[in-house]
Amino acid sequence: MKGRILWFVAGTTAGVYGTFKAKRMADRFTPTGMADQVAAWQVGLQAFSEEVRAGMDAREAELVEHLGLPPDALSRAPRVEGAGGRRALPALRQPAPASPLSPYDE
Repeated sequence: MKGRILWFVAGTTAGVYGTFKAKRMADRFTPTGMADQVAAWQVGLQAFSEEVRAGMDAREAELVEHLGLPPDALSRAPRVEGAGGRRALPALRQPAPASPLSPYDE
């Protein structure tokens, strides 16, 4: 008798759980449910992009400090075309002139 009650309760619990999950799944594919999913995705994407920007700003500040640039170096730096409006650090030194001969020509 106890076994039958146990299996009855287990079956009832599984049925209620399955019904609840099926109803939630059906609600997700209604126009309102789809709009809610898109809105949630947009909020998540916005939060992610804000965290990435905050991390980039913190890393830029670390680089400015490490390179010994003035604190306002990035605010005065020109915007780079085609880089999403990111700032470019000023060049610290000129590149070495190219040798007219390659190491293999000697």
